Amino acid sequence: MSFVDIYKQLDLTALQLALHSATTRDVERALQHPRGNLHALMVLLSPAATPYLEQMAQQAKAITLQRFGHNIQLFAPMYLSNLCANECDYCGFTLSNKIKRKVLSTQEIAQEINILKDRGFDSLLLVTGEHESKVGIDYFAQVLPQCKSQFSHVSIEVQPLQTEQYKQLVGLGLDGVLLYQETYHPVTYAKHHTRGKKSDFLYRLDSPDRVAQGNVDKIGLGVLLGLDDWRVDALLMGHHLAYLENRYWRSKYSISLPRLRPCTGGIEAKMPISDTGLVQLVCAFRLFSETLEISLSTRETKQFRNNLMPLGITHMSAGSSTAPGGYGKPADQLEQFDISDERSVREVAETIKNNGYTPVYKDWQGDWIAT
Repeated sequence: MSFVDIYKQLDLTALQLALHSATTRDVERALQHPRGNLHALMVLLSPAATPYLEQMAQQAKAITLQRFGHNIQLFAPMYLSNLCANECDYCGFTLSNKIKRKVLSTQEIAQEINILKDRGFDSLLLVTGEHESKVGIDYFAQVLPQCKSQFSHVSIEVQPLQTEQYKQLVGLGLDGVLLYQETYHPVTYAKHHTRGKKSDFLYRLDSPDRVAQGNVDKIGLGVLLGLDDWRVDALLMGHHLAYLENRYWRSKYSISLPRLRPCTGGIEAKMPISDTGLVQLVCAFRLFSETLEISLSTRETKQFRNNLMPLGITHMSAGSSTAPGGYGKPADQLEQFDISDERSVREVAETIKNNGYTPVYKDWQGDWIAT
């Protein structure tokens, strides 16, 4: 049974009603036994839990320190291409946007690598739009070894692949795959994904199963907060996470919590999530899973990232560019979305230190397993 089978058995309307009907008594019970408890996760994501945010934050901070210590892992996204065959109205790379398109050559990738290595990074996230014919498995198989030769940990955020293709990339050094469902509401999903392979809701929903069956070590989930009711989307991501952790227990898991940001031709959020709401979401997931890695990108402001650091965040990007080739040749017209935290890597690292944490550039070496 895949997660698609489980998802089809879920009553989304009933879940939404139960979430918004939770009481303070439900919250107090949930705080007693939140770990791995989907009912508790639902309650802690509810409006009823908002007055308990301070208690949730204290518990989340203690759990994070116990499991991860005073460490924040730093990583850099490298955008390889903004070509995309999908029509997604929230993304600057969407097919109909009249922007300059680009696919990095191996020479251009080498230049980006040199810049990121000079900044101290050893963990890399390769990002592309979704264009199978021009930026597909052959391209990934070509550039992955080049990047892996310079970075200890390399993940990808690209279009969903087949199981055998994931296995091929794992053989070339791939460590992780980030794959966002965007929203678990099929009607909303169809509204925002109107063309291309990404418009197939169930195919995308089934993709993390293929990632796991491809023996990928780390799997990342995410929803685009603001497309629909963020509380319900987060809860359904929790169901997805729980299924994967139970079935594919050898893999590590992470979540990313991007809020809808301005981009070329982009839309406004249907249900915006406030700073308080995002704090609640981070704390609820930390209480739900002690081992879950939680990432916070430069979509958020520097002040908010500083404040959220102790409450459950384990990974942060810094000094990011969301355009292909953007580290060497910044070009706004190529970007996927606007960045809020524009501090340099050094400035972010100093802030992490000033908050009593250690900025970690490297915590993985594949040779340790090979030997």
